[in-house]
Amino acid sequence: MSFDVDAIRAQFPILSQQINGKPLIYLDNAATTQKPQCVIDAIVDYYTTCNSNVHRGAHKLADEATRRYEGARDVIAEFINANQREEIIWTSGTTEAINIVANGLAQMLKPGDEVVVTEMEHHANIVTWQQACKASGASLKIAPINDEGELIIEAFEQLLNSHTKMVAFPQVSNALGTVNPIKELCEKTKAKAPDALVLVDGAQGIAHGTVDVQDLGIDFYVFSGHKLFGPTGTGVLWGREVILRDWPVWQVGGEMISEVTYEDAKWNELPYKLEAGTPNIAGVIGTAAAVTWFTSLDMHAVKAHEAALLASATQQAEDFEGLRIIGTAKNKTGVLSFLMDEGHPADIGFLLDKQGIAIRTGHHCAEPLMNRLHVPGTARASFSIYNTLAEVDALFVALKKVKMMLA
Repeated sequence: MSFDVDAIRAQFPILSQQINGKPLIYLDNAATTQKPQCVIDAIVDYYTTCNSNVHRGAHKLADEATRRYEGARDVIAEFINANQREEIIWTSGTTEAINIVANGLAQMLKPGDEVVVTEMEHHANIVTWQQACKASGASLKIAPINDEGELIIEAFEQLLNSHTKMVAFPQVSNALGTVNPIKELCEKTKAKAPDALVLVDGAQGIAHGTVDVQDLGIDFYVFSGHKLFGPTGTGVLWGREVILRDWPVWQVGGEMISEVTYEDAKWNELPYKLEAGTPNIAGVIGTAAAVTWFTSLDMHAVKAHEAALLASATQQAEDFEGLRIIGTAKNKTGVLSFLMDEGHPADIGFLLDKQGIAIRTGHHCAEPLMNRLHVPGTARASFSIYNTLAEVDALFVALKKVKMMLA
């Protein structure tokens, strides 16, 4: 099936603007994706027709807001194939979702226990476990990667033992684009560390295809709405009901309480026990609209289009004298990180912006990974479904100008 990228682009109003007198070429999708008009409309419609707090309201606006809010939970549950809707916990994003799990784990860990992460983690999937280990006396173990940016499976497996209580890794590296074999890693973990829980950071992977949490065999899956064409400030924690129902609460107050006295309190049932305070109702509704829009697309065509974008970018980068790709894993998606002989990444980003091209530069919240690769940071172009092969070509035309300016 052909992929009509022009029809997709027409649904994103921000893409029609100019930056510094040039047509916007947005290649910063690993940081956040743009929003289709249907998502914007869903948010505006909530505020203009049924703005109200959810649950327990005694009026029509509250009923409608609650219907849309809880309906959004059903959309996400179906999207990732959760076993039941109560397993979907709304959060402010991936970072809060991981913190909910790490905060609870810190109360269970003890000296001698171990948590395993990888060298390719985003800070949100390092510091959370680091702090949990510090609070409990447990140890944090780091699974190494090779120079291409791939997890060394044998070394990962060697870290697993009866002391392992949590294993956390990204579905896709935000800095390198490396795609990890989730199911294989989970199977190896359960075989060698049967008491360990497995959390997958899906922030970068969720917008590049389908996810079936039951099939993967994992225990927790987390992602952000804003990297899936939804609004910022929204995210999802999925966990197995048998685990979440007894998980320590993260924050207290509001909807997560079922009964209160001056002496004590009782917590609500799932999913509300982990959703304290007034939620981002508009954001949740917008995220559901984004998922509904995304799942209406032909996923095979989406993957083929994104693969073509990355293949073209990789080929042109390999042919570009003085440019070095950082992260050359065999299985990659969506990201081209690179350095040039001429210029600091920040200078490259600045000069590309002058030509209307938006990329990201720096360590990409993956400073330990940059240290492992012995680079200060990278310039990162990241692709999404609305990018075109012509935009990839334009990036490298612009980089040639950058090279001349910095020579």
